[in-house]
Amino acid sequence: MSRAPAPRRVALALDALRHGWSIRVDGGDVLLPAETGLGGEAAAPLMLISAARAATLKLANQREAAVPEAPVLIRAAEPFDLETARAVADPALDLAYPMKGPFAAEHIDDPAAAQTAMELARLAGILPAFLVHGRSGAGTGMELGSEAQDVSSADLAEWKDTRHLTIASRAHLPVAATENAEIVAFRALDDMREHVALVIGTQDGGRPPLVRLHSECLTGDILGSLKCDCGPQLDAALRAMADEARAGGWGVLLYLRQEGRGIGLVNKLRAYALQDLGFDTVDANNRLGLPSEARDFPVAARMLELLGVSRIRLMTNNPGKVAALRDVGVDVVERVPHRLPPNPHNARYLDTKRDRTGHLL
Repeated sequence: MSRAPAPRRVALALDALRHGWSIRVDGGDVLLPAETGLGGEAAAPLMLISAARAATLKLANQREAAVPEAPVLIRAAEPFDLETARAVADPALDLAYPMKGPFAAEHIDDPAAAQTAMELARLAGILPAFLVHGRSGAGTGMELGSEAQDVSSADLAEWKDTRHLTIASRAHLPVAATENAEIVAFRALDDMREHVALVIGTQDGGRPPLVRLHSECLTGDILGSLKCDCGPQLDAALRAMADEARAGGWGVLLYLRQEGRGIGLVNKLRAYALQDLGFDTVDANNRLGLPSEARDFPVAARMLELLGVSRIRLMTNNPGKVAALRDVGVDVVERVPHRLPPNPHNARYLDTKRDRTGHLL
């Protein structure tokens, strides 16, 4: 039987992680997801977690990592069962399941493979934490290893290649802000996320459109959450583009299916729970082992390319977003401020964006 192509192997690995099955990256150790892992040979004295999460535990010899989401391998005196592993993975459980420790940090033989595993967990929408089987002192992992989904770092790079993204369908879509709008759906093989663009007004190749890059936010866009400014920003962007179209210009809303800036809905709600305990949004993400910015900007660039757009006027308060798009080849000719007034529930969130992530508010 021929080996499955790289994008399919990644899709199978993501499916395995969501179902609680093991994976093996670059032919290394068998990794069982701590959050979703199911039964079988679960006990192991080693866990792969993030540096920021490791810093909250009693590590005997932990060094400060360059980035909070960097992978760290820890060893316990006794094997982790799944219940304990899940408690180690989720900082929201610290009070319910106080860790005894001490734990010791161990050398990671293949940092690239460990980083790939952590990214696969993020893409699967689960906590980036694994029970490690297969190395000396960690159990043989024979049962898990025989069923582990093999995937490689090169597979992930191929899966992320935006050339796989194509336009799947488009149609006229009148919206509340304007009747003159067209929705365009984009699809990539083996990626269940279907991104969309809303083109407002008449596309003019010689005139840079007003563009808003918006990450999906179920709580803000649909439920009207007051904890963030996502819903109001989306509505205001569409109104601004409608005004632009009436003045002879046009606009493009890029709606990326990357909930929580790329960490997924469940993890975003976990971050909310940590914010309720007093952590700001950056620290909450880091304690979960997740970056505060994980959006896939090459996807946005590819969407613009498929729409025939090379120069844009970007609606954003975030200079980092301008730089990220320019880094992937988008010509941002102007940054258009997109400020909205705070409410009592999102004032701290906006302060954090200003003070810690460089937003111009």
